[in-house]
Amino acid sequence: MAILEVHNLKKIYVTRFGGNQVEALKNVSFSVEEGEYVAIMGESGSGKTTLLNILAALDKPTSGEVLLNGENITGIKEKEISAFRRNNLGFVFQDFNLLDTFSLKDNIFLPLVLSGKSYEEMERRLSPIAGKLGIRDILAKYPYEVSGGQKQRAAVARALITNPRLVLADEPTGALDSRATEGLLRVFGEINRDGQTILMVTHSVRAASHAKRVLFIKDGEVFHQIYRASMTEDEMYQKIADTLTVLATGGERDE
Repeated sequence: MAILEVHNLKKIYVTRFGGNQVEALKNVSFSVEEGEYVAIMGESGSGKTTLLNILAALDKPTSGEVLLNGENITGIKEKEISAFRRNNLGFVFQDFNLLDTFSLKDNIFLPLVLSGKSYEEMERRLSPIAGKLGIRDILAKYPYEVSGGQKQRAAVARALITNPRLVLADEPTGALDSRATEGLLRVFGEINRDGQTILMVTHSVRAASHAKRVLFIKDGEVFHQIYRASMTEDEMYQKIADTLTVLATGGERDE
């Protein structure tokens, strides 16, 4: 069953003084099945960040629709958007987006506080997540007291604690060293195997090679996609690298 459906998405930006139009997305259509782990790749300026912002209900398309569990998120009223994001989406960002004046635990609890959950409920939800992510012993620490990898694990916990339908990850390994990157990617694999649907935007071939499917965006359109199927991570890595080479050298788009 498709949990996310994107139909004929187009986004046109008009420059500040109305002189020129920039077509960031031309005609993007794809779907994500429940429990899938999908990576989106593309060169800078390809439209993938615009796409992610629309999927996150942070921006609206010029035309087209985005259905999350059958609901068209492009039509949600402005006053209801924040609650919709809190109740349906989990976010993991490159720069963590943690509040330095809050402990890691309080950062993780924040979306549940905003939703009016009881402290007992928050503690009940946190315990298994903190155990899986290996952060139980640092929950009382503040972001400036822990490593980048530990910050990102706390950010993943914050994304998961609302039981989201979809986790959106924006360059989640971009600020991490190679060791922390591998650790985080293992965590993503584990939570996906537990049934969590993940959509990740990344420049990293290594990060994308952990996904089950990779979508390539070029010039505002879906250019190509790769399914992992029975490929190993190394084989997937090579396939992705080869496709990026084709993208960079002007290959033809898939029909």
